[in-house]
Amino acid sequence: MESFARKNDSAVSPCLWVGTGLGMVLILSLNLPASDDLRQSEPVMVSPSGTVLTLKGAVLTFACLDCMGTLTHPPYEVWRDPHSADDGEKTRKRKLVMHSPSSSQDMGDHQFAVICSEKQAKVFSLPSQTCLYVHNITETSFLLRADVVTLCNSVCLACFCANGHIMTLSLPSFRPLLDMNYLPVTDMRIARTFCFSNEGQALYLSSPTEIQRLTYSQEMCDNLQDMLGDLFTPVETPEAQNRGFLKGLFGGSGQAFDREELFGEATAGKASRSLAQHIPGSGGIEGVRGAAGGVIGDLTRARIALDERGQKLGELDEKTASMMASAEAFSKHAHEVMLKYKDKKWYQF
Repeated sequence: MESFARKNDSAVSPCLWVGTGLGMVLILSLNLPASDDLRQSEPVMVSPSGTVLTLKGAVLTFACLDCMGTLTHPPYEVWRDPHSADDGEKTRKRKLVMHSPSSSQDMGDHQFAVICSEKQAKVFSLPSQTCLYVHNITETSFLLRADVVTLCNSVCLACFCANGHIMTLSLPSFRPLLDMNYLPVTDMRIARTFCFSNEGQALYLSSPTEIQRLTYSQEMCDNLQDMLGDLFTPVETPEAQNRGFLKGLFGGSGQAFDREELFGEATAGKASRSLAQHIPGSGGIEGVRGAAGGVIGDLTRARIALDERGQKLGELDEKTASMMASAEAFSKHAHEVMLKYKDKKWYQF
């Protein structure tokens, strides 16, 4: 980021902030060539500024605020390709466009540097490098993720602790805004992928193929239903078209009927009034003979069924009598054995 690398600097310059696992913060000065032509030939000079800041625990994140407490975004560069297909008739030169909101006039005479580690957060005033605010976030646990985000037109520090707590602190005064127990870290995937976003949102991988999204802002929660997408667009079912006579006659496709409509109880026995009804008469001698033959066949089949049933009942009676005789014989032999060994002692067996 562009900041004051040394105490005596009067203007901001490109700097590289390096945080170590032991809580040391080093600021390195980056000297870039002034002109675009020299930028392609001369290298970037990196030199230590001598500034060393200390915190408790491993350093997690940096951020820079201007004199009004507004988050200063890092500068970025847009490179234009001279061989681009756009505007082929015009010869375009490769040009470096610098988009940097930070400058000594815009930010005033000083800026704030926010540094957060696993245990502690500090705000330094630059270029004097004076520590303005210190906040010990946790003593028994440690932070897994910390980000400086914008929330409700303000800036805050969002932290996710290893014990499952989500905390937000105001900047630059570190006033506690939120501290709630969300989810104990039982899977290292959550610890590696958890990240905060602007407007009170956070994301992490709950499984290798699922992204869990959460919010800790009431405003975002109220507007959540409006932001959800639909998998389909609801459309009303159109009315069925009237089937014409010619289409039904030459259409070649069968018409679908409802089973209840054809065989249901509602229409059973109720003939349509628009159709003629056929009432069978005597039918003559042939009809009588056919009816008599059908009745005789039914009687014959009923008689055969009765004979088979009587035969099966007879076989069942015989089996029952045989089982009763066997049971009586078994009882008789058991009684004889009992009388035989009734008066004998145990040593006579």
